[in-house]
Amino acid sequence: MPLHTPPPSPWWSLERHADRRGFLTTRNRITRAVRTWFAARDFEEVETAALQVSPGNEAHLHAFATEAIGHDGVRSPLYLHTSPEFACKTLLAAGEQRIFSLGKVWRNRERGPLHHPEFTMLEWYRVREPYEALMADCAGLLALAADTAGTRTFRFRDLTMDPFAEPERLTQAEAFDRMAGIDLLATVAADGSTDRDALAAAARAAGIRVAQDDTWADVFSRVLVEKIEPFLGQGRATILCEYPVAEAALARPKPSDPRVAERFELYGCGVELANAFGELTDAAEQRRRFEAEMTEKLRVYGETYPIDEAFLAALAHMPPASGSALGFDRLVMLATGASRIDQVLWVPVAETP
Repeated sequence: MPLHTPPPSPWWSLERHADRRGFLTTRNRITRAVRTWFAARDFEEVETAALQVSPGNEAHLHAFATEAIGHDGVRSPLYLHTSPEFACKTLLAAGEQRIFSLGKVWRNRERGPLHHPEFTMLEWYRVREPYEALMADCAGLLALAADTAGTRTFRFRDLTMDPFAEPERLTQAEAFDRMAGIDLLATVAADGSTDRDALAAAARAAGIRVAQDDTWADVFSRVLVEKIEPFLGQGRATILCEYPVAEAALARPKPSDPRVAERFELYGCGVELANAFGELTDAAEQRRRFEAEMTEKLRVYGETYPIDEAFLAALAHMPPASGSALGFDRLVMLATGASRIDQVLWVPVAETP
């Protein structure tokens, strides 16, 4: 007679909750410390609507869809936001100068040790300040989380880092050259267009599998995931910056080199923690990029999301600004030594088939 493995205890069982409770109470302390940290720097905390007419227009982001029903019974599609970004930028157009949001966002098709369908995002913006200021913010938040958690070391799997050390700054071009032997910018033209065949050939030479129908973006992502990301944030955090403009749909081009954009990502222990931009404020260019992203989404997934016309109208009035989004749960994971994101969530989303 076959043996049946009993199902794991539910997250609310006394034993499992007792194992998680230390992570959760530390999470609360870090939450309070973050709010105090931003208040001390003259940031206003804002709350944005979770329901939006568009969840964002990035090709590989997937939203939860719902609908609003009017008093007349008319139904209109709405989405749970994947980020408070559109709303926060609209607040900048309305005159806010320094704002932050600490709240829930939702992304479909995402569940694993580092992903959850509902998670907490810390997002903040500085008007008329360079995106390098956000790099300093990220370093400060790493140290704040560590100090609040009472640790000197961040850990994930077999990697460790010093959260108090000055983060390493590494451009994408430097990372591709150092870790994969690829001249990335040789495949990017001055107008930002890309040479798929050149990058594919270089990737194959580096031992990366390339499919016949892979785009330049597909090959770029595969090199990044296989050759670069696992080695970032070892010993100290890494700020991976100057993404090719084709990989920075919401960021402005770098004035000194239009092939790359003012975008960086923060990594610790091989984990992506934050994504930051010198914000694009050209509404016409933003529309073009959104449309290109939705064309790619239709090609890959057979669906698209609407473009938020109200957001584009506000964007035309938005002042120069820089903004960053940080995965708060992941920061707590590294600070507490948790191995899975659900260990730092008070109530995880129900499992689905």
